[in-house]
This record gives sequence, C-alpha cells and structure tokens, in this order.
Amino acid sequence: MTTFKFAGLSLAIALAACGLQGTDNDKDKDEQASTERKAPTQVARGGYDDARTAAEPEATVTDGKLSLKLPDGVTQEMLGDRTAEMIAVQAMLDHTHHAPGVIDGFGGGNTDSAIRYFRETHGMSANGGVDAKFLQTLFDETGGDVFRTYTVTERDAKGPYEKLPEDFADQAKMDAMGYETPLEMLAERFHMDAEFLEALNPDADFGKAGTKLVIVSHGTEKVPDDIARLEVRKGEGRLVAFDDAGDIVASFPASIGSVEFPSPSGSMAVNTVAPEPNYTFDGDKQDWGPDGTFIIPPGPNNPVGGTWIDLTKDGYGIHGTPDPDFIAKGQSHGCVRLTNWNAAALAKAIEKGTKVVFA
Repeated sequence: MTTFKFAGLSLAIALAACGLQGTDNDKDKDEQASTERKAPTQVARGGYDDARTAAEPEATVTDGKLSLKLPDGVTQEMLGDRTAEMIAVQAMLDHTHHAPGVIDGFGGGNTDSAIRYFRETHGMSANGGVDAKFLQTLFDETGGDVFRTYTVTERDAKGPYEKLPEDFADQAKMDAMGYETPLEMLAERFHMDAEFLEALNPDADFGKAGTKLVIVSHGTEKVPDDIARLEVRKGEGRLVAFDDAGDIVASFPASIGSVEFPSPSGSMAVNTVAPEPNYTFDGDKQDWGPDGTFIIPPGPNNPVGGTWIDLTKDGYGIHGTPDPDFIAKGQSHGCVRLTNWNAAALAKAIEKGTKVVFA
C-alpha cells in the first residue's frame, strides 16, 4: 500500500490504474522515509499588484463586439498569432467555473468546450460559439479584467529549482519533484502557457526578485462547494460537476483513459483526497514502463501532479499532471487527469462519498 500524509492523518491507498502500486509492508523504513517526503511549497501569494483593478478593465464589449486594451509595453507584434479576443475570452473564462485549461491566447478544443458549457449554464444554445450574447454575458459576469502585473518575490527566485531526470529510477532518488525553472513555476501559478508568459515579457529575468511581469488576470483556485456529483464525460474530455438539483456548477478539461488503458465505466464515489502525493510504480504489475518498483516523491512534477482524489474503485482516481499543456490533448492510463490548479480546486470542494459517474 502507498501511504499519504496530510492533515495529521496517514492514509493507505491502493493506486493501480495510473501505475501507482504500493507494497504491502507499510512499516518498511525505506518506504516510510520515501512516502513522508514533502514537496517544496512554491505557491507564495505575494507579488500580485492589488491595484490592478483600480483602472478601467482592459476588455470592453460594445454592441456585441469585444475590444482589448493591451498593457503598456505590450504590442500585437509581441503576441504573434494570438488574438486579442481569444486572450480576453480565455482569461475571463478562467474566472468562471468552466475552465479553459492553459491560457495560451490561441484557443482550441479545451477553450471551445469551456465556451459550450458556459453558454449552456447561462441559458444559451451550447453551440453558438463566441457571439454577441456570449461576450456580453461573460463580460457582465467577470468584469472584463484580463491583465494584471506581478513582481517576482525573493521566495519565487529562491526556488529550489533543478533539472529533473526522466527515468523512474533516478526520479526515486530525488527529494521532491519540484519545478525545474522559475518560468515553469510562474506560468503554472498564472494558469498560463510558458511561451505566452515569455511573449508578454520578452526581456524579463523570471528568476530575479523585483522583476515586473505582465500576466493574465487568472481565476482563483475555488469552485462551488455544493458539488453533489461528478460526471466524467469520456467522449468530450471533460469532468463536469453537478449540485443536488442536477444543475451543472463547474467543468474542467480532462485527459481520460485510452484504448490501451481504458477508464472504468459506471458509478463509484470519492474515497479520500491526498494533497502532495507520492507515486509508486510497480513494473511487475504494469503493462508499461520499466521493471522494478520505484517510489517517486511529491511535487508538481510528480506523475500525478500535486493532488490525488482517490475513488472507491481500486486503483482509479482524479489527479493533477506535470504537463498542463497536454490536458485533454493526450490520454491517461485510465485515471482522470486535470491541471494541477483544477485538481487542487476540485479537491477542496468535494468530500468523501461524492458520487462519480464515468459516462
């Protein structure tokens, strides 16, 4: 069994579908030492410019048309093929409960899915796209705040950061699976694609305290706490949350199984939640990966990211990822994979016994 430590509790969880297998000897000293290693806390809340909303919002909607004022020093040339409308739509959607995934300014399937769910939950036809009513409703709900500024803190600059090995044997020797660079850490904190963050700040030293950054005004890591049921929609690559009345209250892009490693079907429930989990791979019980057993320490670049939501079907769960750019664009080993920030937000809004349906 694999042991997780959180909130003063020791949780033994069998995690098989995503390659998480444990030993049956919880008292093994080496295993105990490994499972109790903690990921470095790299989520300092300082650095944000709290005066960002003092001025007028960057996005405005007039007669069904969106206009976006770029921050000082940012030009359309710097944005490349990214469009002002898509940047604004993704940033504003991130403030709703229908996540667009990584904000990159290009859009794509995850953004299209978020648009459909936002429309459906606001009384519009799901397939109407970015029309005048959608833009006005989105603006009215979010206020049109698209950009803000951030100052790199001493804690941000300090890290620690280090290059991570690719194979399990070497990863198991690490103290934590933290971020490799300040850019990677900051991009994930801001729910942004790293290349987009660089495009907005082409001359920035992301590892230097005091550096001023232009970032998107991303959403908070909070979702409604009245979630009664989760539905994993395999065909859509979307995890959808419902309240007691059967109304959709949130949705997230998700990587869900594959032909070779299918997700389960039917109903189950949340068993428990483990923040900062380790990852135990037992090659003898898997049809993929290396031979041997490896315990990978916690961290945002752990194979299951920063959160594990254990389900009552042995070995299956909902979890984070070290690769947010690939959510719903690649497939999992049977589990439900979310961005780290979506997985963390969802974990705070559910409880033991919350129903989960794979459809």
